[in-house]
Amino acid sequence: MASDEAAVDAFFAELMQAGTSVPRLREMLGRPELDEVLVLSVLRRPVPVRFLELVAATPPWSERPRLLGGVALNPKTPRVLALRLLPRLFWRALAGVAASPRLPKGLRGRAEAILQELLRDMRLGEKITLAKIATPPVLARLLGEAEPRIAQACLINPRLREEDLVTAVRQDTATRALLEAAAASSRWGDRYAVRLALVLQPRTPLGVALAQITSLLDRDLARVAAAAGVRPLVQAAAQRLAESGGSQGRNPVRSGT
Repeated sequence: MASDEAAVDAFFAELMQAGTSVPRLREMLGRPELDEVLVLSVLRRPVPVRFLELVAATPPWSERPRLLGGVALNPKTPRVLALRLLPRLFWRALAGVAASPRLPKGLRGRAEAILQELLRDMRLGEKITLAKIATPPVLARLLGEAEPRIAQACLINPRLREEDLVTAVRQDTATRALLEAAAASSRWGDRYAVRLALVLQPRTPLGVALAQITSLLDRDLARVAAAAGVRPLVQAAAQRLAESGGSQGRNPVRSGT
């Protein structure tokens, strides 16, 4: 069956006519010419709840993770059914569920939890792609990865918030990949809170930490000079700059919006 828009419209119209009639819905799902792409397209529409339930329970459709993802992503799917389907979904569908504002908060949270469990077994390319679209709880885990390409992908994710990045930079386990990527980022490298966190982080490479100092305000130069754990060379540089006039005459970097 052709899965163009006209075919999707026709199949959807027939579904709406069938309504809650299980025999009619089963007949439609059992048509030999029916293809997965068409069913997936229809699942993006407000189809009858009974149809969603039948797709999730009727082979061969119930054995195809992509279609189960389409069922889980439909706002009309009963919450209990969607929760039962989550462990069977591919990671992309889980990410879609986690990010959908149309779905219940509990369902989104469960999808995020499963994604975090899957991270250890995901390939590098999958983690990089996920880092670009993940929601904050999953992003927090990905920001701890040691691979630079994952850190760079996290930093371009539109869902990454400044406070979450600063928290990640402050962690005792912050990776060199994250610290260097944050400093070099065109989006985050000139955020004042990020620069200050980098200077105060003992794990920040010396050259990176020193490069941030000239942008700090006087009060923060004094804070760096006295902070426990900060490298002596960084403290000394902050002390010298504070004594020589500090941020007077310099333009501080912008803060987040």
